[in-house]
This record gives sequence, C-alpha cells and structure tokens, in this order.
Amino acid sequence: MELHTTKCSRPHFFGLSIFLAFVVCLASAEIHYHKFVIQPTPVKRLCNNHVIMTVNGQFPGPTIEARNGDTLIIQVTNSGKYDITLHWHGIRQMRTPWADGPEYVTQCPIKPGGTYTYRYTVVEQEGTFWWHAHSKWLRATVYGALIIYPKLGSSYPFSKPAREFPLILGEWWNRDPMQVLRQSMITGAAPNVSDAYTINGQPGDLYRCSSQDTTIFPIQAGETILLRLINAALNQQLFFSIANHQMTIVEADAAYNKPFTTNIVMIGPGQTTNILITANQPPARYYVAATAYASAPGVAFDNTTTTAILEYRTSSSSSIRPILPQLPAWNDTNTANSFSSRFRSIYHGKVPLQIDENLFFTISLGSINCSRPSFRCQAPNNTRFTASMNNVSFVLPRRNSILQAMYQNTPGIFTTDFPAVPPLQFDYTGNVSRGLWTPVRGTKLYRLKFGSSVQIVLQNTNIVTVEDHPMHLHGYHFFVVGTGKGNFNPRTDPARFNLVDPPVRNTVGTTPGGWVAIRFVADNPGVWLMHCHLDVHIGWGLAMVFLVENGVGELQTLEAPPLDLPQCF
Repeated sequence: MELHTTKCSRPHFFGLSIFLAFVVCLASAEIHYHKFVIQPTPVKRLCNNHVIMTVNGQFPGPTIEARNGDTLIIQVTNSGKYDITLHWHGIRQMRTPWADGPEYVTQCPIKPGGTYTYRYTVVEQEGTFWWHAHSKWLRATVYGALIIYPKLGSSYPFSKPAREFPLILGEWWNRDPMQVLRQSMITGAAPNVSDAYTINGQPGDLYRCSSQDTTIFPIQAGETILLRLINAALNQQLFFSIANHQMTIVEADAAYNKPFTTNIVMIGPGQTTNILITANQPPARYYVAATAYASAPGVAFDNTTTTAILEYRTSSSSSIRPILPQLPAWNDTNTANSFSSRFRSIYHGKVPLQIDENLFFTISLGSINCSRPSFRCQAPNNTRFTASMNNVSFVLPRRNSILQAMYQNTPGIFTTDFPAVPPLQFDYTGNVSRGLWTPVRGTKLYRLKFGSSVQIVLQNTNIVTVEDHPMHLHGYHFFVVGTGKGNFNPRTDPARFNLVDPPVRNTVGTTPGGWVAIRFVADNPGVWLMHCHLDVHIGWGLAMVFLVENGVGELQTLEAPPLDLPQCF
C-alpha cells in the first residue's frame, strides 16, 4: 500500500485486539499508517479472570479521533481464534461499502491469521460514532468510540465544553460470549443474560470485587463537560441518569438536535447520545448509573445496575458513598417513549416530501420446528426461536459475501425479491394466530434505484411478544417522521408526520406494540444491511438488505473492491 507523507500536527495511532493499525490526521487529510500487534487479554471482572478479545490490551478499545473530511486507514490482522470483521457504526461509507464490515454482507470475514485494511473518507459527518466487531457476539468486547470533530474553522452548534469524555455502556458475561451464543444456537432457546453492565469496561462498585476500578469522571465546580454516551450493550436498552444533575441533550447518532434537558436518558444498543453536564451542585461525588429498560413482557433480562462516579475536584468526601440517582422501573415504557419523543432536528428543509418507494416492514419474533429430533429444542412447544421482517428470516450466505457476489455477478448467493409489504395482512398488534409464527428463510434483498426517495414504516408485531427493537440501517442516516401505537393506518397516520424538524438517526427504536416511520434518499450505492441491534435477534434472522444501484458517473458509482478484500473459503 502506498504510504503518504502526513502533514498532521497531531498524528494519532490506534491498534485493534486482533491486530489493528490506525493513523488519523486532525489537521489534514493526508495519512500514513503504522501497525500494532494485539493478542487476547486476560481481564478480571466480578472476581473472575477471563480471557477476552481486546484492543491494544484495553477494554474497551482506544478512542479513535478524526475530523470531518479526514481519510481513515485501519489495518486489521486477526490473531484470535474466531473469524472477525469490523463495522464503523454510523459512518456512511460513501461509495466504499467494502469498508462497512458486516460479515458475509459487505465482505467475507477475516480468518485467523488473515489481514484486511479498511479505507474510507469521512464525508460531511461529525459527532459521536463507534466501531465494533460485526461477527456473531465478538461485539461483546471488541468495540470503542469513534469521534469525528468538525472541520478546522468550524465549531459545535452549542458552547464549547470545558472537557469531553466518551462514556461507553456495555454488557459483561463471566464466560466467553461466543460460548453463550453457541449454547443458544444449539438449543434454540434465548441465550443466558449477562452478569453485569459496564461503564467504560468497569461494572462499578455495586457489584462484587469492583470497588477499586470504578470509572471516575472528574469535573470542576462551575464548568460544563460533554459526555459522549454510547450503548455498546449486546442485547439491552438502558436507562441512564446522573444523581442531582440535569442533562442537556445536544446530539444523537451523530446528528445535532435542538437542545433539551432531562433527568433520564433511554438509549438502545447501537445508539449514541451527547450530553452536556454543568457542575452546579455542592462539591461531592455523584453516581452515574445505568440499568435495564426491558420492553418485552416475560423475557429474562439482567436486572443489575452499573455505576461510575462524577467527582468534583474540590470534593473532600472521597470516603462517603456517592449519591445514587433514581432510575425508572425496568418496564417504564412511558418514560422511554417520552424521552424519544422530545428529539427535534436542527436540519430544516431536507426531509424528502415526494416518495418513490413506500415500504411497510413487519418486525416479528417467531419460532420454527427443529431441523433434527436430536436438538434439545427449548423454545415454546419444542421449537427454536427465530425472527423475521415481512415474514422473511434473513440467512447470511457462506460461499461469498452479498456485495462481492453483486459486484462479480455471482449467481445463487441472493435474490432480489424481498417483499415491499407483508405477504399476508393481519392484526399485527392483536392476538396473532400461531399459524403466523413461522417465517420463511432466505437471503432476500430489496432493490432501490439511485436517488430514489424511500419511506419505510417499521411495524412491531405481537408474535411471541411485543418489544422495542433498535433498528440500524447501514450506509445511511434517516429522518424519523412519525411513530405511534397499535397498527399503522396509511389513511390517517401520515397526516401527523413531522416533515419540518424530525430527528435524524441511524438506529431507531420501534415502539412496543406500535410503529415508526422513517425517510431517506438512496444516494449511496452498494448493499446495506438493516437489522435489529439486539444481537440475539440478528442471529435469529431479524434483518434484510437493500441493494442500491449505481447512479450516473463516477461520483454515483461504488468504488472497485480493494485488492486485499478477504475471500470466503
């Protein structure tokens, strides 16, 4: 690979647990890269020693920093025992879907001992992003913050904070998460829930053996800081709060919003939220805390609370237990919906008004019969759990990735007959007949013309249970123009759409027992995964893929694949 002479005044180098090298310029787009060798790392949490995949021996991995317009070069060599890919969550990857990362969708995975270099340019984006493994449950420990600052000479649309901190929420298992997943796939049952939640890799002092390493965020009396909140948890939406402090929300999913204050944040896996905190309380130590929001009745979840500490530098009460915030009940859907409803975008006049593709996707859990009697089927009625969109349970190919097959015109890898509407209409949020619980399985794509305006209504269903599914669309940000309870009514509900200042997201929750409507313009060619960011559900098939055709000319055509793109074996 050609090495460029950098003009950076502040070069930053990062490596990945597996083996990753990264260089990013904060002063210029010219880059060269270095390599860092990383090995699996023993980590002690909750009184247990556990070997996990890490980044530079760190858990979570190092924060990557860049500016809008910079080019990133990330070389990953897999020195672990599992296949792996990396996804740069929220980065649009304009014309570079080869760097997007979901295994068997945009690339074949990096085999143990293999190397792949991700190359992409940040195009008109800034804010809080993150990177994570996109291979089965390796995301449980392989993740980190990705912060894109404004271009030099530009600034935030709010007063600059005194300091900034990434705050990453995660989940921790006292065993290899890949083994937890394997057990679930064998039995067909829901996987074991996590043993703890974490803040920046630490459970906090409400757990056993965790008091010495609780994360501390220092703050000076009177100053305002920015917390870049990321939910990297594998399977859990979370409530978040800071004792005695109001939070001002200024950004979500790397899109600025009209600021509003709140005592409670609800954040789904995959989502990011930027929070301003002003140190206007008596100098002391205050708990920063997160606990589960579990929207599915009767479904097991980790009912613990993770904590960090907001510590005033002038505080003399280090031996006094911090004040704990009051968090909502685990099933407080009203608080979750109320928080989400307050977002309004600062980007006026950009919502597509004329729709070319009007799509209606049902989101369902379900069950299928066991393929072999020898399986210990532990879902209801001796079945296996599954999930689907429009009654299609998504199957990842294995002989080739979808993007490579599309580029090479390889037959037999996928079809383009994903239904635009459910094959069968029914009372989606009512009592659903068991005859509708079993989907078909397939690798089905939906084709979009370049530049088409797309509306998708994501309809939750009551198959097995209603649940808030955080749906993530790769390659795009979208406008959330409407949401509601019950079944979407195409005759009356669009009249209530917000087409003036709707929030901009890349991951959106679906109202339990309701629907959400999103809009975007298909201006990025390639194949783009849409999936539930509860990893247990994507493994069950709660996903689909858009194939966005090339437009006209080089700037509307995806780039050729890199020479080192991994191949499937």
